[in-house]
Amino acid sequence: MTFRLYNYYRSSASYRVRIALNLKGFKYEYVPVHLLKNGGEQKLPDFLKKNPMGQVPCLEHDGRYLSQSMAILFYLDELSKNPALFPKDAFERAKVLEVCEAINSGIQPLQNTAVSAALEKQFSASEAQRAEWNKGWISKGLEALENTLSASAGAYSFGDTVSAADIFIVPQMYAARRFVGPKDKYKTLTKIENNCLKLDAFRLAEPSVQPDATA
Repeated sequence: MTFRLYNYYRSSASYRVRIALNLKGFKYEYVPVHLLKNGGEQKLPDFLKKNPMGQVPCLEHDGRYLSQSMAILFYLDELSKNPALFPKDAFERAKVLEVCEAINSGIQPLQNTAVSAALEKQFSASEAQRAEWNKGWISKGLEALENTLSASAGAYSFGDTVSAADIFIVPQMYAARRFVGPKDKYKTLTKIENNCLKLDAFRLAEPSVQPDATA
């Protein structure tokens, strides 16, 4: 199987897919797509042919393209169940999806570069106002996740087995530090993050060690 991942080192959604690929043991070619240079390389015609939404990540597998991190994780989990990212039990699987979607729909889209640019262009929001916007949505989401997971967490979000929930939490914690500073008050989330980052699959996916991190 040949994988090529079009992604940006600092993109939360790209970070998720890198973790998943690593956990599954899938080797892949890393193709950087800079979201800020040249007005955003994700807007170039060649990339839009691969993903008309003009977003990263985009996974190429045997000449076919798939975008959206949740769809990609489902796909990778169908290709290999070792390790499984989503539990077999219906309720447990739904709980994992609940955490993923709290981040995927409730936090990350509101902090991304496209929203920030729109706030500036359409509403003349200052840098300080955009930062306050990010802080508000991120803090609200993390507080909810902290309460949700305080009852279920073991070493990871749900007991002592890594799931897709952890794959979403670690990049969001990274983004939280970028936008609003240290988040150590979230004890459960911090514990989950620290335990995940002991695993090679997570460490090798960290933004700072990607080939385009210094570009």
